[in-house]
Amino acid sequence: MLKAAGIVVEYNPFHNGHLLHVNETKKVTGADIVIAVMSGPFLQRGEPALVSKWARTKMALASGVDIVIELPFCFAVQHATHFASGAVRLLDAIGCDTLCFGSEDGTVAPFINMVAWKNNNEQLLNEKIKQLSKDGLSYPTATAKSYDLLADNQGSALDLSQPNNMLGFQYIEAIHKYAPGITPFTIKRQASGYHQAELHQEKISSATSIRKAIYEDGITSVSGHVPPETYSGLLQYYNHVKQYHSWEDYWALLQYSILSQSPEELRTYYEMEEGIEYRLIDAARKADSFTSFMEAVKTKRYTWTRLQRIFTHLINHTKKEDFSGNTAPAYLRLLGMSQPGRSYLQRRKKEFGLPLISRVGRNDEQLLSMDLKAGRVYAMGVTNKAARSSLLLADYTNPPIIQL
Repeated sequence: MLKAAGIVVEYNPFHNGHLLHVNETKKVTGADIVIAVMSGPFLQRGEPALVSKWARTKMALASGVDIVIELPFCFAVQHATHFASGAVRLLDAIGCDTLCFGSEDGTVAPFINMVAWKNNNEQLLNEKIKQLSKDGLSYPTATAKSYDLLADNQGSALDLSQPNNMLGFQYIEAIHKYAPGITPFTIKRQASGYHQAELHQEKISSATSIRKAIYEDGITSVSGHVPPETYSGLLQYYNHVKQYHSWEDYWALLQYSILSQSPEELRTYYEMEEGIEYRLIDAARKADSFTSFMEAVKTKRYTWTRLQRIFTHLINHTKKEDFSGNTAPAYLRLLGMSQPGRSYLQRRKKEFGLPLISRVGRNDEQLLSMDLKAGRVYAMGVTNKAARSSLLLADYTNPPIIQL
């Protein structure tokens, strides 16, 4: 039987560090194929993807990933806990035996120990997080500091202020809760940190620094920092769409969403808390760009990431009530496959824990409504009319990509 290893990705865009991750995943797990669950048009930090999910799928398949499935919008634009729980349950449903993630030290035992410690000290931990949040710390900072202060005495120390470590911790916790049949592995991250803003001379640079270089210096500046297939894919995308996506492309839509609604209406949106709607209305009246708007509204408590997630839910019209029901994944949305991946799907499809959707039909519209809406909103940020029309229909017209 073919062994499948799972990875959780965004590929914004696919770069040399991701290529290393794919190759090392096969090596350390002994898997025959690698299955990636990938965010769609909007990402965990609340921003539009640089290029479409179809372009990113193509890059992944060209660099060794065998199957790409979409992480639904309701998990993709979320805190790490929900993001990880959705991804892990999808990988479990599609038959993965293992999951491999990147971390700062490349050792899985501290993650397992920390999850065990949390399970025995949850009340103590929650009280400390609440106390630090009242002191003005953002939730992620308060959480990381609480673990540092409390768990360090238990010999379970793990630096959860590092984003990849925090995500890894959430993957292990999700495996413990929902998918005990999956064995976790981790590999040490190379060179650049998750949020590092400048390109790294060793050619393994963060996605953040690669996007920054593309926006500021053009595509040629990153040619050595991404695989050739990514570079050509980025060129093709720009030739077709005439732009790379950023929040500035959605500023008019966001400004309209804020200024056309009352504070009471804004309060109904997911993650809109603590009266911030008044601050948003005031800033939206004065700002002339997304960047100037963000500078006006961000605070120590309301981080850039938290605000971007709120804004993503605003332009996608995602209300609190949309998340009040069952939060378990309900389907596997196939975006692409290699030939070995295709063989795996043909052999194992009947064993999957969720239905596999490869083409979206009328019967799927209700189930996929949030994802389809996110795809349409993403397309609205495109200026070129022909490219926008194509992207508006892509969820219906694009079959899964097959890597020959």
